[in-house]
Amino acid sequence: MGPRPNLLTRRAAGVASTTLALLLSTAVVGVVPAASAFSAAPGGACVEPADSHSNARIKPGAAARHDPNELTAQQVRERDADLAAALRERANFRAGAGATALATVTIPVVVHVIQENSTRAGGNIPDSMITSQIAVLNQAYAGATGGAVTAFAFRLDKINRVTNPSWYPIVQGSSAERSMKSSLRVGGKNTLNIYLGELSNDLLGWATFPQRNLSSMDGVVALNESLPGGTATNYNQGDTGTHEVGHWLNLYHTFQGGCGGSGDSVSDTPAEASPAYQCPTGRNTCSATGLDPITNFMDYTYDSCMYQFTPGQASRMLTAWNAYRAA
Repeated sequence: MGPRPNLLTRRAAGVASTTLALLLSTAVVGVVPAASAFSAAPGGACVEPADSHSNARIKPGAAARHDPNELTAQQVRERDADLAAALRERANFRAGAGATALATVTIPVVVHVIQENSTRAGGNIPDSMITSQIAVLNQAYAGATGGAVTAFAFRLDKINRVTNPSWYPIVQGSSAERSMKSSLRVGGKNTLNIYLGELSNDLLGWATFPQRNLSSMDGVVALNESLPGGTATNYNQGDTGTHEVGHWLNLYHTFQGGCGGSGDSVSDTPAEASPAYQCPTGRNTCSATGLDPITNFMDYTYDSCMYQFTPGQASRMLTAWNAYRAA
């Protein structure tokens, strides 16, 4: 695997091209890990957010924080069991209702732009950046950038602008974040709520994972300037959103579990001992077959390097959707 092929050409239509790196956490209800936040700097420590179903990522150079609640083997077993139970419940429901599992999904998206004031520095990014972000999501999940075709498409339903200095910056795990989401979140489990703003602690974004019961915290938070055309150097092509939405759809990092165990619970993503940064072509940290999947959206490499989901990841996302988020 090498650098993303023809990235600028594929994203030229209506999407500013620059770069952006992805660095989040691991976890999720229903198949393996829980959630945490990772430093974008090699060797950085991880941190557990207040919401046990969320994860975050930190900009390179940010102070590392220790994760006091790293996922245990018991947590992995519990999450695997929960997904299996959710799938059984859904199968029984569909059998009784005469319904079938979805094979294609269009996800309604509501974007909440959190602003300190009406200036760009105060969070007032233009609508064009948001529409470009939706275009990036659609390209990535349709396989248009060179990866597997997934079942998912995204439809922007609403842009909601809120000026509230008490919510700016958005502080992960804070009472203000909970208040913001409780006040603004709309729709059911199938509605993707994205919250944009300046973020605390040099974070680029975080996301919640699927749960059987809808939480008001459900959704994705992303640095406003990480959208296409933003000012976050190396992090402004929109794939912070791609990566975070992957977690919202139940994907783990490609380096989840390191070289042993079930890894990221996807068989066609080669094992990876630790996050990859920048674009280390040819990196191989595990003895198992395959080079590290540095071009995968769920690693930590730059946007200019990552361009794909695998068929296994596409399957995992659809399975989780039908278990947790399908109406």
